[in-house]
Amino acid sequence: MYRHASVTLVAAVLVVLCVVGGNRVSAGEAPTAVVVARVPGNGIQPQVAVDTTGTAHVIYFTGDPIKGDVFYVRSTDGGATFSPPIRVNSAPDSAVAIGTIRGPKLAVGKGGRPHVAWMGAQRATPRAPGDAVPMLYARLNDAGDAFEPQRNVITDHPGLDGGGTVAADDAGNVYVVWHAPEKAGDHDEGHRCVWVARSSDDGASFAPDSRANETDTGVCACCGLEALAADGGGLTILYRGATEKVHRDTHMIQLDRQLKPAATRVLSELNVGVCVMSTASLALGHAKLLAAWEGRGEVFYASPQREVADVAATAPPGAGKNRKHPRLAVNDAGHTLLVWTEGTAWNRGGSVAWQALDDRLRPFGPPGHADGLPAWGAAAVFAARDGFTIVY
Repeated sequence: MYRHASVTLVAAVLVVLCVVGGNRVSAGEAPTAVVVARVPGNGIQPQVAVDTTGTAHVIYFTGDPIKGDVFYVRSTDGGATFSPPIRVNSAPDSAVAIGTIRGPKLAVGKGGRPHVAWMGAQRATPRAPGDAVPMLYARLNDAGDAFEPQRNVITDHPGLDGGGTVAADDAGNVYVVWHAPEKAGDHDEGHRCVWVARSSDDGASFAPDSRANETDTGVCACCGLEALAADGGGLTILYRGATEKVHRDTHMIQLDRQLKPAATRVLSELNVGVCVMSTASLALGHAKLLAAWEGRGEVFYASPQREVADVAATAPPGAGKNRKHPRLAVNDAGHTLLVWTEGTAWNRGGSVAWQALDDRLRPFGPPGHADGLPAWGAAAVFAARDGFTIVY
């Protein structure tokens, strides 16, 4: 197995004690170890997806933030070693990472195949309609040794700003999601909508864009969104609205197998007249849907079940410095690791922080922290055999 020279552990293994307020957590829960490592190749904005065999699939961005490349590696030992990198984008310098919200996204679908989607760089090809910036997609080929040529999936609704995302399931459904105005050239955030291009043949072809949000909430133009494919069909999407340009609430849409809204709700309200350049995270573990999102300098998490009217949003304990870009992972014991960044700003790095949560989403053990997050950086987290691995 190839080991990249730049992959070193930047923090010792952290043992998180299973004690909450003097009481032990649920029976059978073992201490949770957290290992922290840098991204291979000194990359940024990693994304991780773990398949049913336990293999961790990782993508990351390298190069000029306004026109760089996406690379793919995988690990079978919890991130201690990685396979040789494979470039995802078939046209060099066709990806963008500036702003942290616009980087590449990863999903693993049927048969453990990786699917990658990303906002194209300014001159990336193929173009979207009207010679607009494309929403690009590529999947690993059948041989598993290269990615197929990149494709644009936007057919009717160009106008990318905050990037997009991708989700996939074991049935061969692949969803590329982005936000853009309903009418090309409309720059009013209140007229932006969430769009989905769906493939039912494992990414071989995509249907035309369909609108996901029925309610005219608008979408925060330079904010990211997140999507998670449900078992047996269906899709959950988190996005930030922009109603009247000041109501930048976090919305969750749950779509059925026909991509018709089955539930729509507001997870958190935020009134501010500027774009907050936020991202969000979704995870599924032990039959629970988990969500994490940003507020004003804070991150929040919850388990927004459809049958519960109110969402009990919680912030991790302590006082961080401009907490952003939350990420979630759940292990076999039902423990969750919430990871976020601190101290970042435009073209300025910061640090990574994390908190373990028990099977009732109660914090347990001390928080964790690692310095050295590069500019435009964010973290990714996945459940490994003996705990969790964070890469950044």
